[in-house]
Amino acid sequence: MRILIIGGYGTIGKKVTDFFKEGHNVLIAGRNQGDYRLDIADFKNIENALKEIGKVDAIVNIAGEAKWGAFDELTEEDYYIGLKSKLMGQVNLVRIGQNYVTKNGSITLTTGILADDPVFMTASAAMVNGGIHSFVKAASLELQHKLRLNVVSSGLVEDAYERYKDYFPGHHVIPMDKMVNGYVRSVLGKGNGEIIRIYD
Repeated sequence: MRILIIGGYGTIGKKVTDFFKEGHNVLIAGRNQGDYRLDIADFKNIENALKEIGKVDAIVNIAGEAKWGAFDELTEEDYYIGLKSKLMGQVNLVRIGQNYVTKNGSITLTTGILADDPVFMTASAAMVNGGIHSFVKAASLELQHKLRLNVVSSGLVEDAYERYKDYFPGHHVIPMDKMVNGYVRSVLGKGNGEIIRIYD
């Protein structure tokens, strides 16, 4: 398979890329590094990058940002960071990307446990993640060419534990191979419209 991974050098992206490189032709795109430059917060940039890349069998997005901060301190502009990047960035990736994925191919998005189990300082991030879950369930009903659309939603992964442990007291730490399996299920399985939750 020819698989495009956006955000393939991040904490999660590196592990997902390493798995799919075994036996597949993996292309990596990112805002600052990779085989191609692709910023999901920029509609035109997505369009231009996918034109350059051409047809793929699967698109996996593990990119996107949202502002963390105390609810009383978040500004409207802070919310727009997540809305433009992680929410509309992924929505636009599906809108444009569906034209570059082969028949029976797939698009996989990424969210996280905050959609279902938010913690302190995540009003913006939790909102964006929950929006993507609803979008995937709805948009998957309408994609043409038998394309599949899923989202992987993981808990606190072990490689990010030290950085985020104080935000997630008492949460299960997700082994990296278990997290990777969520993406494997989405890309190589047959599911459509699934929220693949990996929380424990």
